[in-house]
Amino acid sequence: MELLEIAKLPTAENSAIHLNAMDNIAVARVPLSPGAALRIDGTAVTVRDSVPAGHKIAIARIQPGEVIHRYGQSIGRAKQLIEPGSHVHTHNVSFEEQTFDYEYPAGDIAYPAPAKDMPTFLGYPREDGRAGTRNYVAVVAASNCAAHTAELIAASFDSETLPPNIDGVVAFPHGEGCGHTIGPDTVQLQRTLAGVLAHPNVSAAIILGLGCEVNQIDHYLGPNAPRSTRLVGMTLQNSGGTRGALDAARREIRQLMDQASAEQRVPVPASKIVLGLNCGGSDSFSGITANPALGVCSDMLAAIGAAAVLAETTEIFGAEHLLVKRARNRKVAEKLLGMVKGYKQYLNRFGGSFDDNPSPGNKEGGLTNILEKSLGAVAKAGKSPLMDVVDYAERVTSPGFVFMNTPGYDPVSLTGLAAGGCNLIAFTTGRGSAIGFPSIPVIKIATNGITYRRMIDNMDINAGTIADGDKSIEQVGREIFDMVLKTASGQKTCAERLGHKEFVPWRVGPVL
Repeated sequence: MELLEIAKLPTAENSAIHLNAMDNIAVARVPLSPGAALRIDGTAVTVRDSVPAGHKIAIARIQPGEVIHRYGQSIGRAKQLIEPGSHVHTHNVSFEEQTFDYEYPAGDIAYPAPAKDMPTFLGYPREDGRAGTRNYVAVVAASNCAAHTAELIAASFDSETLPPNIDGVVAFPHGEGCGHTIGPDTVQLQRTLAGVLAHPNVSAAIILGLGCEVNQIDHYLGPNAPRSTRLVGMTLQNSGGTRGALDAARREIRQLMDQASAEQRVPVPASKIVLGLNCGGSDSFSGITANPALGVCSDMLAAIGAAAVLAETTEIFGAEHLLVKRARNRKVAEKLLGMVKGYKQYLNRFGGSFDDNPSPGNKEGGLTNILEKSLGAVAKAGKSPLMDVVDYAERVTSPGFVFMNTPGYDPVSLTGLAAGGCNLIAFTTGRGSAIGFPSIPVIKIATNGITYRRMIDNMDINAGTIADGDKSIEQVGREIFDMVLKTASGQKTCAERLGHKEFVPWRVGPVL
């Protein structure tokens, strides 16, 4: 069924959405009551149970052990006989890990070339060739011991009128930086903070430590410093404590602001956009409306040589075979599978499973298990080839569609994307999310009209218009692309206006 043909008023023909000819379920567009008559692709179905909007209804008899299909892919097996018209969800669907005969790419796909008719946005060119969409001064805590003081420093400028062209002074407090094992966990934190310090949306920065923590500020100030100019290091122990560090940091920031204020927005090619793709509080409509619409935007960016970065390794599990087929070459495909394998080993250390990922809200929104969630989540990356795979907080250097290894937990995932250099983030949500980031605009895209209207102050785009039949996936994709350009040029997102500044690095090791 073409989604644009679905009328707002429910009828027998449009009350459920059949996504693929192979599917033996359909998705309720509106709440369905027992006895209601449906006609799905010409087949009459009588509703047997109450089925909430976004939940699945069987459109054929499904035998015990038979595969249940959505998007033409397996999302589990029937625990029991499921009659046509029955509600299909956690009570009668069993989860099982999939095994795939991967279809590896045979050759190499060339990197996308910049478009001839390149769109532009008003941004801040940086010395390293990247471009900022904002112009901040950052105060980054090296450890939890400096977190409070970093917040005090940034907050001390809140009531002041800042010089022109400066978006603000933002703090990056966190709970890490000491009590770490020395090794991969420390290295990952250092990579994350270095990515924040050297981010294209940051004009100048202070790295603030206590002085005796594991994560010493010298790491950020030596020959391998993340940025060569406009970076100041200080510690509380050498600056007179909290008040002394506050006063010293304010003096340094005053000087840094002189240079930051001299920077102005100028037209830069849209190929400088690095868009992070994330979803949170997903529902069953995520894979029908907002995610495929964002996928259209991602393909538009890839076509002009910009980058679209899909994250959340936990939310490609069960759909990784689809990404392997799209990989630029076998090396990229194997790197992706290596990330999935490594994450599985990480979970096994704690007795966890990928299927622990769907939250109670996800399930209330109609998502039965991680397989169903992942198949909808990967739609954010559109249909372009997978050009590169990077680890958490690793610098993104490839144009086109890139995958980053991150958890599905939203603040940790956004932090990785930011540290990797994403200068914008597009975030789809079905249940509703209010998350933002200190130095990066986060565009919030609602998957359904109810969430959009209920959280209107948090939502930038209503992709629910697709399920309502008002707009096509392509039209909303273009709407997202246009908002990306406007936001890159300085238009504030809802999360920015509300002051959301969530920042949570990924700690993977023990606390010592």
